[in-house]
Amino acid sequence: MDNCVKNMSGFGPSPIPQEGEWTQTKEITEISGFSHGCGMCAPQQGCCKLTLNVKNGIIKEALVETIGCSGMTHSAAMAGEILIGKTLLEALNTDLVCDAINDAMKNLFLQLVYGRSQSAFSLGGLEVGASMEDLGKYKTSQVGTIFSTDKTGVRYLNLTEGYITRMALDENDEVIGYEYVNLGLLLKNLKSEEKCKQAFEKSIKTYGRFADGKKFVDPRSEK
Repeated sequence: MDNCVKNMSGFGPSPIPQEGEWTQTKEITEISGFSHGCGMCAPQQGCCKLTLNVKNGIIKEALVETIGCSGMTHSAAMAGEILIGKTLLEALNTDLVCDAINDAMKNLFLQLVYGRSQSAFSLGGLEVGASMEDLGKYKTSQVGTIFSTDKTGVRYLNLTEGYITRMALDENDEVIGYEYVNLGLLLKNLKSEEKCKQAFEKSIKTYGRFADGKKFVDPRSEK
């Protein structure tokens, strides 16, 4: 006599939103989506933002952005070559050289297989090349680097717009704006064979009430 208690059958996995549809995914080739993953290396001295565009389980696009040690930035170049054409599962089980990139890959994998992608409700998903929009018009990563001490106060070094050259202070010595060089624009101007000084000056822009500043500070000066 068979006394085994039977489990219910006939129920597949819970549907997840993928590129504008609800799908029951059983195979890795049924996963599609555009998403991001962030990870840190073991000593937590650097991090990676990894963006993948996956179609039918195959990685079609990869954007690897890292901040940290020099080895990490070079590892990003290797990861960019490794990822394209791999299945999502292959990429998860491939050494992407740097701890932070591997960690980002793990977190991104979870986003996609649980239906938490950026393109979950976009019919047909996002076209290959969509991740470049994260970099803006001049294709440079958006990095924020701020340094501050009790002796010098805050120093803006890099912000979304670019490399900070001067900070504007008001009569109370409080920051009211900044001047910056858009590095992508600078390189574009240099490539057009302009004189270096002219190319540099044409790449300088300001933010906030910079023109109203009573004092201007070079954030890389020790004074």
